[in-house]
Amino acid sequence: MARILIIDDEEYIRSAVRSTLSDGGHEIREANDGESGLRMFRESRPDLVITDIMMPGKGGLEVIPEMREADSEVKIIAMSALGYDALPKAIELGANHTFELPFDPRALVEAVERLLGE
Repeated sequence: MARILIIDDEEYIRSAVRSTLSDGGHEIREANDGESGLRMFRESRPDLVITDIMMPGKGGLEVIPEMREADSEVKIIAMSALGYDALPKAIELGANHTFELPFDPRALVEAVERLLGE
């Protein structure tokens, strides 16, 4: 069982990701913006973070390098419905994998399992 943090300003996306991963027995926490996501990250040290790229305030492209600097081993998945051009930048900044939204649930589960070594 892994600790997973979902950071997205859209509740329906957080809910969809949570539902997709809920059968895996993971401990899932959620944040609705980058600032609270970073706070939760520092407090709980998750094994994997799934973050949106485009959020009001601090977005994923700002959050990813801060998380990577704090924990070089954390696995990070970046997602975006609008910032397709930003997904390659997310990889440059330290994301392990990216998804365009809407995401394929099977592909997300497979990516999470692969990143967590399950």
